[in-house]
Amino acid sequence: MTTSDIDENVRAELARLRDSIDNIDAAVVHMLAERFKATQQVGHLKAKHHLPAADPGREASQIARLRQLAESAKLDPAFAEKLLNFIIAEVIRHHETIAANEE
Repeated sequence: MTTSDIDENVRAELARLRDSIDNIDAAVVHMLAERFKATQQVGHLKAKHHLPAADPGREASQIARLRQLAESAKLDPAFAEKLLNFIIAEVIRHHETIAANEE
């Protein structure tokens, strides 16, 4: 079946839903950009005071917090944890780069 075979009403509803998804994706990207701006500032503060890039205690509490938020939002907590672990790994990489550049 091709898109030309789909009923016009279904096609219109599909387009509406996809537009919504596109808007959400844009919001997610902008929110991540804001998050990384804040974590860059944390990285500079850590580097200035010779603090380690990783903070396992903070990371564990954030993962637990996000899992609870995910459950409340009816989102798979395991997926939310995987996403946050990916973001945390990227933040740590940024912090290590910042620290290396500020030596």
